[in-house]
Amino acid sequence: MGLLRSSAVGVLLVVTVTVQVGLFTHLSIAGVVPDLALLVVVAAALVRGPVYGTVLGLVAGLLVDLAPPADGVAGRWALALAVAGWLAGLARGEARQSAVATVVTVAVSSFAATSLYAMSGLVLRDPGVTVGRVIEVLPVAVLYDVAVTPLVVPLAVLAFRRLDPAPIRW
Repeated sequence: MGLLRSSAVGVLLVVTVTVQVGLFTHLSIAGVVPDLALLVVVAAALVRGPVYGTVLGLVAGLLVDLAPPADGVAGRWALALAVAGWLAGLARGEARQSAVATVVTVAVSSFAATSLYAMSGLVLRDPGVTVGRVIEVLPVAVLYDVAVTPLVVPLAVLAFRRLDPAPIRW
Protein backbone atom coordinates (compact mmCIF):
# COMPACT_ATOMS: atom_id res chain seq x y z
CA MET A 1 0.00 0.00 0.00
CA GLY A 2 2.93 2.38 0.64
CA LEU A 3 4.08 2.09 -2.97
CA LEU A 4 0.58 2.93 -4.18
CA ARG A 5 0.45 6.04 -1.98
CA SER A 6 3.90 7.17 -3.07
CA SER A 7 2.95 6.64 -6.71
CA ALA A 8 -0.25 8.67 -6.25
CA VAL A 9 1.72 11.53 -4.67
CA GLY A 10 4.25 11.32 -7.50
CA VAL A 11 1.51 11.55 -10.12
CA LEU A 12 -0.05 14.48 -8.25
CA LEU A 13 3.28 16.33 -8.26
CA VAL A 14 3.97 15.66 -11.94
CA VAL A 15 0.49 16.85 -12.94
CA THR A 16 0.82 19.92 -10.70
CA VAL A 17 4.19 20.95 -12.11
CA THR A 18 3.04 20.26 -15.67
CA VAL A 19 0.01 22.52 -15.23
CA GLN A 20 2.15 25.18 -13.52
CA VAL A 21 4.86 25.39 -16.17
CA GLY A 22 2.60 24.61 -19.13
CA LEU A 23 -0.92 25.95 -18.84
CA PHE A 24 -0.39 28.66 -16.22
CA THR A 25 2.36 30.42 -18.17
CA HIS A 26 -0.50 31.94 -20.18
CA LEU A 27 -1.91 33.46 -16.98
CA SER A 28 1.25 35.24 -15.86
CA ILE A 29 1.17 38.66 -14.27
CA ALA A 30 4.46 40.56 -14.50
CA GLY A 31 6.08 37.25 -15.42
CA VAL A 32 4.72 35.52 -12.30
CA VAL A 33 2.50 32.44 -12.33
CA PRO A 34 0.71 30.87 -9.38
CA ASP A 35 3.02 28.43 -7.64
CA LEU A 36 0.83 25.33 -7.66
CA ALA A 37 3.70 23.16 -6.44
CA LEU A 38 4.03 25.39 -3.38
CA LEU A 39 0.30 25.12 -2.68
CA VAL A 40 0.40 21.31 -2.89
CA VAL A 41 3.42 21.23 -0.57
CA VAL A 42 1.65 23.51 1.92
CA ALA A 43 -1.45 21.30 1.82
CA ALA A 44 0.64 18.18 2.42
CA ALA A 45 2.46 19.84 5.31
CA LEU A 46 -0.84 20.92 6.87
CA VAL A 47 -2.05 17.31 6.79
CA ARG A 48 1.16 15.39 7.51
CA GLY A 49 3.48 17.80 9.34
CA PRO A 50 6.81 19.55 8.85
CA VAL A 51 9.00 16.54 8.02
CA TYR A 52 6.67 15.32 5.28
CA GLY A 53 6.24 18.88 4.01
CA THR A 54 10.00 19.37 3.86
CA VAL A 55 10.64 16.15 1.94
CA LEU A 56 7.74 16.74 -0.45
CA GLY A 57 8.92 20.33 -0.93
CA LEU A 58 12.36 19.10 -1.87
CA VAL A 59 10.94 16.65 -4.44
CA ALA A 60 8.42 19.16 -5.84
CA GLY A 61 11.11 21.83 -6.03
CA LEU A 62 13.43 19.53 -7.95
CA LEU A 63 10.62 18.84 -10.42
CA VAL A 64 10.11 22.58 -10.88
CA ASP A 65 13.88 23.13 -11.20
CA LEU A 66 14.18 20.48 -13.91
CA ALA A 67 10.91 21.04 -15.80
CA PRO A 68 11.31 22.66 -19.20
CA PRO A 69 12.06 25.47 -19.86
CA ALA A 70 14.50 25.11 -16.96
CA ASP A 71 17.22 27.70 -17.32
CA GLY A 72 18.62 28.21 -13.83
CA VAL A 73 20.71 26.31 -11.32
CA ALA A 74 18.91 23.15 -10.23
CA GLY A 75 18.18 23.05 -6.53
CA ARG A 76 17.03 26.62 -5.96
CA TRP A 77 13.32 25.80 -6.01
CA ALA A 78 14.02 22.55 -4.16
CA LEU A 79 15.53 24.48 -1.26
CA ALA A 80 12.80 27.13 -1.34
CA LEU A 81 9.91 24.65 -1.35
CA ALA A 82 11.56 22.47 1.31
CA VAL A 83 11.70 25.47 3.64
CA ALA A 84 8.10 26.39 2.76
CA GLY A 85 6.96 22.84 3.55
CA TRP A 86 8.71 22.93 6.90
CA LEU A 87 7.16 26.31 7.80
CA ALA A 88 3.68 25.19 6.77
CA GLY A 89 4.05 21.98 8.76
CA LEU A 90 4.86 23.98 11.87
CA ALA A 91 1.59 25.88 11.49
CA ARG A 92 -0.62 22.88 10.83
CA GLY A 93 -2.47 22.96 14.17
CA GLU A 94 -3.56 26.57 13.76
CA ALA A 95 -4.31 26.25 10.04
CA ARG A 96 -6.60 23.31 10.71
CA GLN A 97 -8.76 25.55 12.86
CA SER A 98 -9.60 28.26 10.32
CA ALA A 99 -9.49 29.23 6.68
CA VAL A 100 -7.84 32.53 7.61
CA ALA A 101 -4.96 30.67 9.28
CA THR A 102 -4.56 28.55 6.16
CA VAL A 103 -4.39 31.64 3.95
CA VAL A 104 -1.85 33.24 6.30
CA THR A 105 0.19 30.02 6.21
CA VAL A 106 0.17 30.11 2.40
CA ALA A 107 1.17 33.79 2.39
CA VAL A 108 4.07 33.23 4.79
CA SER A 109 5.21 30.11 2.92
CA SER A 110 4.97 31.89 -0.43
CA PHE A 111 6.90 34.89 0.85
CA ALA A 112 9.60 32.67 2.36
CA ALA A 113 9.95 30.45 -0.72
CA THR A 114 9.97 33.30 -3.22
CA SER A 115 12.41 35.32 -1.12
CA LEU A 116 14.75 32.36 -0.67
CA TYR A 117 14.63 31.62 -4.40
CA ALA A 118 15.37 35.26 -5.18
CA MET A 119 18.21 35.48 -2.64
CA SER A 120 19.81 32.35 -4.05
CA GLY A 121 19.61 33.97 -7.48
CA LEU A 122 21.34 37.07 -6.17
CA VAL A 123 24.07 35.01 -4.49
CA LEU A 124 24.60 32.91 -7.62
CA ARG A 125 24.54 36.06 -9.78
CA ASP A 126 21.65 34.92 -11.93
CA PRO A 127 21.45 37.62 -14.63
CA GLY A 128 17.64 37.73 -14.45
CA VAL A 129 17.58 38.47 -10.73
CA THR A 130 18.07 42.01 -9.48
CA VAL A 131 16.99 43.64 -6.25
CA GLY A 132 14.58 45.87 -8.18
CA ARG A 133 13.01 42.88 -9.92
CA VAL A 134 12.68 41.01 -6.61
CA ILE A 135 10.88 43.98 -5.02
CA GLU A 136 8.56 44.11 -8.03
CA VAL A 137 7.82 40.37 -8.19
CA LEU A 138 7.58 39.37 -4.53
CA PRO A 139 4.21 40.99 -3.72
CA VAL A 140 2.72 39.77 -7.01
CA ALA A 141 3.84 36.19 -6.28
CA VAL A 142 2.44 36.18 -2.75
CA LEU A 143 -0.88 37.74 -3.78
CA TYR A 144 -1.24 35.37 -6.73
CA ASP A 145 -0.60 32.33 -4.51
CA VAL A 146 -3.09 33.60 -1.92
CA ALA A 147 -5.70 34.25 -4.63
CA VAL A 148 -5.42 30.70 -5.96
CA THR A 149 -5.36 29.11 -2.48
CA PRO A 150 -9.14 28.48 -2.19
CA LEU A 151 -9.08 26.62 -5.51
CA VAL A 152 -6.08 24.37 -4.82
CA VAL A 153 -5.37 23.86 -1.12
CA PRO A 154 -8.74 22.36 -0.04
CA LEU A 155 -8.59 19.82 -2.89
CA ALA A 156 -4.97 18.95 -2.13
CA VAL A 157 -5.73 18.60 1.60
CA LEU A 158 -8.60 16.25 0.74
CA ALA A 159 -6.30 14.23 -1.54
CA PHE A 160 -3.63 13.87 1.15
CA ARG A 161 -6.21 12.88 3.75
CA ARG A 162 -7.59 10.21 1.40
CA LEU A 163 -4.11 8.90 0.73
CA ASP A 164 -3.55 8.41 4.46
CA PRO A 165 -6.89 7.72 6.13
CA ALA A 166 -5.30 7.02 9.52
CA PRO A 167 -6.34 9.44 12.27
CA ILE A 168 -4.24 12.58 12.37
CA ARG A 169 -2.80 13.59 15.74
CA TRP A 170 -2.60 17.30 16.27
